[in-house]
Amino acid sequence: MNRRPRGRPRLRSRFSRFRVPVDPYVLALLATVGLAALLPASGGAAEAVGGVATGAVALLFFLYGARLSTRETLDGLRHWRLHLTVLAATFLVFPLLGLAARGLGSPLLTPELANGLLFLCLVPSTIQSSIAFTSMARGNVPAAICAGSFSSLAGIVLTPLLAALLLGGAVGGLSADGLLRIVLQLLVPFLAGQLLRPLVTGFLTRHRRVLGLVDRASILLVVYTAFSEGVTAGVWGQVTPARLAGLLGVEALLLAVMPALTWYGAGRLGFGRADRIAIQFAGSKKSLAAGLPMAAVLFGAEASLAVLPLMLFHQMQLMVCAVIARRRAADPAEPGENVDRAGPAARSGSGGSAAPGGPVHPVESVESVESVDESWAGAPAAAEGVGGSRA
Repeated sequence: MNRRPRGRPRLRSRFSRFRVPVDPYVLALLATVGLAALLPASGGAAEAVGGVATGAVALLFFLYGARLSTRETLDGLRHWRLHLTVLAATFLVFPLLGLAARGLGSPLLTPELANGLLFLCLVPSTIQSSIAFTSMARGNVPAAICAGSFSSLAGIVLTPLLAALLLGGAVGGLSADGLLRIVLQLLVPFLAGQLLRPLVTGFLTRHRRVLGLVDRASILLVVYTAFSEGVTAGVWGQVTPARLAGLLGVEALLLAVMPALTWYGAGRLGFGRADRIAIQFAGSKKSLAAGLPMAAVLFGAEASLAVLPLMLFHQMQLMVCAVIARRRAADPAEPGENVDRAGPAARSGSGGSAAPGGPVHPVESVESVESVDESWAGAPAAAEGVGGSRA
């Protein structure tokens, strides 16, 4: 009778722990790009699809505004040093690194790709995946919730302004027409969602899964429209293997620098371990869900190449952050740190939580963050738990 070697299950277990997270939504985006390459919308169809995509962007930002609880976000203001640190990393340090990265990649990249590389450094942070990775690493989950929400709020205004200042003519600069387009397509729907939030919260809660699909389908439509325009204009012939390799190399450098800067910088500022983890993940990640529709509005017909760096960066940051989160989870607990490694969230793999004054229940597997709905922005801030690790 053949016996299975004793070491095989353990070997399989070890390899499964280091499985590379692949976001299924990235695969859907790549399939959409392939569809645009094979069957691009042109002529009257392109105009119709473009009109629907414009409405889809407005719907996305209306839903973002309706989901985001400003009151719960403001409850976290008492831990203002952490949130200012995340905002500085997202909208000051990252853009400066983006300028350097664009200069570094300019000899290899086309102007459109170089602008897209800088643009990804201007978009706000993620919310859901930052929370999931912070939980996995046994960090300050309530602080990650608030930091991601603050970043999303600030990004509605700061991302278009930074793009106009740093990208200039590529996004229309600070012209009256450009500002009006941004206000009408991004800011007005977002504010409408905020104003109508008390009326639509129940509907959003009851139909959360369906609206999540609407979010993702809207973004896929935006991507299809942008890439169809690029295929029709013949710009994709500019993306050679050498340029793609150069883009990936520069983005890998960004992903090596930013997590290190946020981790060690937060340490120098006197934050504790749990807060440093929240700062590292909220301050070093970029939101695909917010960035793609913003790029469609800002870049117009040139959005096809401009969004490619962000799409690639999204998948790369998932892989890098998964490795970092596992390493942080293996760190010894600090004195006074209350962590339940076998808590309910860890057992179910459904996500982390932090009750006021209670333990943080870490997510123990990468699977829970592979398919992230980054448009999620409505979890309670658990205000009593914000700042659980004081600086």
